[in-house]
Amino acid sequence: MNRLFRCAVAAGLLTLLPLFPAAALSKRLPPLVHSQQVVVVVTDSWDANQGKLQAYTRDAKGWQPHGPAFDVAIGRTGSAWGLGLTGTPADGPQKREGDGRSPAGVFAIGSAFGYTGKATTGLTYQPMQSTHYCMDVPASPQYNQIVDAREVGAEAVKGSTEPMRLDLHNKGDVRYRQGFVIAHNAFNEPGHGSCIFAHLWRQPGEATAGCTAMTAAHMRTLLAWLSDEAQPRFVLLPRAQYHEYQGPWELPALTEALR
Repeated sequence: MNRLFRCAVAAGLLTLLPLFPAAALSKRLPPLVHSQQVVVVVTDSWDANQGKLQAYTRDAKGWQPHGPAFDVAIGRTGSAWGLGLTGTPADGPQKREGDGRSPAGVFAIGSAFGYTGKATTGLTYQPMQSTHYCMDVPASPQYNQIVDAREVGAEAVKGSTEPMRLDLHNKGDVRYRQGFVIAHNAFNEPGHGSCIFAHLWRQPGEATAGCTAMTAAHMRTLLAWLSDEAQPRFVLLPRAQYHEYQGPWELPALTEALR
């Protein structure tokens, strides 16, 4: 399997739209309609690089919190609208390659990955080897895909700054020891941002290049809970935008910790 993002186009993924106002987006099918699990991250503003994460599961009464909320770090320069399941609203910054912002919106959750041969999770899992890279070069035909140099050739991964075995390039780097794909830019539009993951942080609160980082304990708990069958989704929004789109997108009510 040389395309970890293949599952990002699973059932429920809608055709991406150009910039649209909230009124037009509200007429689309709600992005969580087929999902039973959602991971929500809320920040204070577009420029905040820290947030709170709350998992939710859907039962007969609707969305219910799953476990306690906890702290996460996001992109070092905050967040910006990404290419996800809702189209791209115009009321905020737009995600671009190298901007240091995490994509905001609603996204499918793709495969889990890590340094070990297997993991306790209901997600499809891919162990990372020294030959795995995520292509962050916009001109590459493999842009925004995790590839194996043994399959695509060493020349194809030239220029990528995202080896998936970070520990082999920077001794002791645990960030990709466990994680999962956030399926931003699932159609691999050049320059709109690539290689967006939930992964471990090296130090508490350390901001990222555009991913969402957390403790190893919290990641283990999330991975053990997440399941492909539940069609899980990932939501990241500044608080004001969460309240604006909560109704149209039928998002869960925020717990006290995220309000």
